[in-house]
Amino acid sequence: MTGVAPGPWLRTCALVAAGGAVLAVVSGEAHLGAAHRVIAALVAPPLAALLVCAWLAHRRLVPAVLASSALFAAAAALPGRATHIVFAGLALAALLVVVVQSLQEDRAPWGAWRDYVTLTKPRIMSLLLVTGFCGMIAGAHGWPGTERAVAAMVGLALACGGASALNHVLDRDIDPLMGERTRRRPVASGRVAPSRALEFGLALSALSFVLLAGTVNLLTAVLALVGNLFYVLVYTRWLKRTTSQNIVIGGAAGAVPPLVGWAAATGHLGIAAWILFAIVFVWTPPHFWALALLIKDNYANAKVPMLPVVRGERETARQIVLYSIVLLGVTLLPWAAGGAGPIYVVAALALGAVFVGLAERLRRDITPRRAALLFHYSLLYLALLFAALALDLAF
Repeated sequence: MTGVAPGPWLRTCALVAAGGAVLAVVSGEAHLGAAHRVIAALVAPPLAALLVCAWLAHRRLVPAVLASSALFAAAAALPGRATHIVFAGLALAALLVVVVQSLQEDRAPWGAWRDYVTLTKPRIMSLLLVTGFCGMIAGAHGWPGTERAVAAMVGLALACGGASALNHVLDRDIDPLMGERTRRRPVASGRVAPSRALEFGLALSALSFVLLAGTVNLLTAVLALVGNLFYVLVYTRWLKRTTSQNIVIGGAAGAVPPLVGWAAATGHLGIAAWILFAIVFVWTPPHFWALALLIKDNYANAKVPMLPVVRGERETARQIVLYSIVLLGVTLLPWAAGGAGPIYVVAALALGAVFVGLAERLRRDITPRRAALLFHYSLLYLALLFAALALDLAF
């Protein structure tokens, strides 16, 4: 991944970190107290992104980035005002060195904007934003406020897009083996260098945390980051290639957006929020296994141990039916807990009955057509279910 000059996304992270450090020093000198601490804390995400990117792709930047990180940590840890100011100033100086070093090399072109949009997996992101937005409406029992809603959804979109871009980087070795759809992906096809996609993903992830922590609340930012890291490190890097239960456990990443929305609206998490998490968590395996049945041979070629590859189509179809039945029961929990009314219950029962019916038809006759029908219906199912819940709780 090394050998390519720092790109615009790394330079943006360096400039944001340096700008934040300047504001932190100025606010400290002005005795702004809490505002100074918030500004200083928001320097950490772009600084962390710089550190990871430098270590993996731009080793020449490592000494200056390490020095700025250590000095920044020392400034935060040392209580004495004079010492704090000295170390903060040194951290700023080291960050400015990083900025200069990143700008010294020849500037590479940004690349086609369509490729960067593709890196964010917009179709997957749109469903995650629906569940996050509906979770926010449900948490607020109505409209949470335009500014808060926009900030939360933009921050969640950045987190999802950043995680997806990093997924492209980690899967660049198996994507060419997974058929024409993944072979044409920007990193796998060589249109975007891995280091560029790495910078892009880390920059979006850092910006997401800064935006959510600065304009919504810290819990929302932490949840979005946890979902991001779980998807990248736990699912993509580890589970996906090691166990046929990869999507069962890894589905937790896709279940985080409702928590993000709920936390954005309320500032805390309760049983109702975790029920929304459970709905998406249980929905994920039958949804994903329906797709896995369609592209089983591609997974086999890439040596990815998806359930149809390891245990066969019949067992996969049986598991889909079992999870669909459990899903129907879990979707009734918002009503059982007293948080949802008749609009949601009718929708959950009707949508769930169709889901179970399609799953059972697939079990009786495993064909690509029936697997595709269940897969596409599952997408519509989740969107309509959460929309019904938001509508019910809002009115």
